[in-house]
Amino acid sequence: MTKKFKLIATAAAGIEAIVGNELRHLGYEKVQVENSRVRFEGDVTDIIKTNLWLRTADRVKIVLAEFEARTFEELFQGTKAVAWDELLPMDAAFPVSGKSQKSALHNVPSVQAITKKAIVNQLSEAYHRRTRLPETGALYPIEVAINKDKVMLTLDTTGSSLFKRGYRVAKGGAPMKENMAAALILLAHWYPEKPFVDPVCGSGTLPIEAAMIGYNIAPGLMRSFAFENWSFVTPTLVKQIKNEAKAQANFDVELDITGYDIDGSMIEIAKENARAANLEDSITFKQQAVKDFKTDKINGVVVANPPYGERLSDQESVRQLYKQMGQVFLPHESWSEYILTSDLEFEKYYGKKASKKRKLYNGSLRTDYFQYWGKRIRN
Repeated sequence: MTKKFKLIATAAAGIEAIVGNELRHLGYEKVQVENSRVRFEGDVTDIIKTNLWLRTADRVKIVLAEFEARTFEELFQGTKAVAWDELLPMDAAFPVSGKSQKSALHNVPSVQAITKKAIVNQLSEAYHRRTRLPETGALYPIEVAINKDKVMLTLDTTGSSLFKRGYRVAKGGAPMKENMAAALILLAHWYPEKPFVDPVCGSGTLPIEAAMIGYNIAPGLMRSFAFENWSFVTPTLVKQIKNEAKAQANFDVELDITGYDIDGSMIEIAKENARAANLEDSITFKQQAVKDFKTDKINGVVVANPPYGERLSDQESVRQLYKQMGQVFLPHESWSEYILTSDLEFEKYYGKKASKKRKLYNGSLRTDYFQYWGKRIRN
């Protein structure tokens, strides 16, 4: 199928522009950044490619229709007008999820039910079915999203969110999502020739994502996607594009990536995850407190997601940690530090005003990415 689709890559608030940059680097030209999503166009090959390569997006979806609806009749007719049979085989399982904001059709269960009914109606007519559709085949997840009476019908090509890379076999408390970790690294402008340090690495997500970026490993290589079971996506094409992606990895690059944590059990978890990602020999994990950090290396990059001290009982110890971070990194003028926290008073305890701040959402939590740019020393 060489049909061109309207596509969107969905993203967390604050990192849409990074997803847009990723798409441009992958060679897409008509890239349009919007709130929580980026629009682009492509065929089946592009659906496979972007699912494999996008590090910071959540999902890749096909946009099937966009129209206005203020009544259930308008929603029904607009949905039925889509040629669903061109994508969904007769036995397709097609659950419909929904959401509605600031719209006349605000009852989400009713919106989902009407959308489902319209799709069933169109498929039954197309396949000449008088009885119920079996829905015993491959999964085609459909979403109806209404915002200010504008309806968008999409088909999710991804399945489990793209942050699920497949290497996280062990977790610590409140681990950062892999795509968020990748976004922090890309925002830090880290290059593989620079030392990379995460002083509070937890389960190792930031160092592992850094190694994947450093080696140019496609983040989706270890997992499967919803589209792989679809009638119009051939296994041969999927295999071919996966093999092309594997061939683009460059393991000749020398990486200097270290993750530290005060908790020895977290270091063991990080090592286990690195092993699952086949990167155990590329990252150094070491049990060490932030206050004991020392280095004679230059032009390094620190990326950290320390505890935020959301609970008042934790706040004092967390702010003590921020103070220690400021003290140990201060002498290393050629190093850049990038620290994510929801504590708006972070700079006060770190002891230094940030070069730049960027608002990001870590899950549903509003955070700031405090950026301290180092003075580069020529080797």
